[in-house]
Amino acid sequence: MRQLFILGVTEDGHRFRPSDWAERLAGVMAQFRPPGMAPSHITYSPYVLPVIVDGNRSVVVDERLRELEPLAWKFVVDFARDNNLQTKEHDTDNPESAPPA
Repeated sequence: MRQLFILGVTEDGHRFRPSDWAERLAGVMAQFRPPGMAPSHITYSPYVLPVIVDGNRSVVVDERLRELEPLAWKFVVDFARDNNLQTKEHDTDNPESAPPA
């Protein structure tokens, strides 16, 4: 499984604001769930989760979202690009590929 980490740090090294951006982005994406999973307005999608990486708010996006809903995938990738955020890819099936710390 491949994951995309959107880090809360811009390409020029500044912390991204507002401080709750990761939770907001994950909240917008909460409707995208695996087939058969009941919708809920109080939980995040398993495909888009807020996390902390190196002390910075970040979002981890499961690449399976791309297959489930290509426009949702495009939205999160465009969000990272439009806001000049650092991204890292991680392949959970490859022991050589370490997730961001």
